[in-house]
Amino acid sequence: MNRVLRLSLPWLTLIVIGVCAYALRYGLVESPDVAHLCENGRSFTCDMRHATVMGFVLAPLRLSASYSYQMGIYGWVALLAAVLALFWKKPATAWFSAATGMVAVVLYCFAPGALALLVGCLRLVRLQSSGSTPFDHHRTGTGQIQSQP
Repeated sequence: MNRVLRLSLPWLTLIVIGVCAYALRYGLVESPDVAHLCENGRSFTCDMRHATVMGFVLAPLRLSASYSYQMGIYGWVALLAAVLALFWKKPATAWFSAATGMVAVVLYCFAPGALALLVGCLRLVRLQSSGSTPFDHHRTGTGQIQSQP
């Protein structure tokens, strides 16, 4: 049971983070009731909504003189986490890349979030499989050639 829990816990927490990000997006950012409340006054909810919105409209990435890509802090954090997951082969960095990618995808930073989510999930699966490849189950492990299949 310990191995099953150890392997499934990162995936279950990713689901929880995705649900929380969706609740933040649809319950706070896109909610007409919260928008109406923030038009009439200030509260902690309005400050939290404003901080969340500023996170995905912060800084443009200038790719050329005529084209720039708007990418907020969620996208930058997701890209940084993806680079860390690629170079530092630990399950925690793979999970962090997938988690930040999930938040970035849900909160409007689609391209960097999708990349970080993909890199994190693939790295996590690879690290959880103990480095074995899909073809390892066909090998006998002794290095001997069998006369009969």
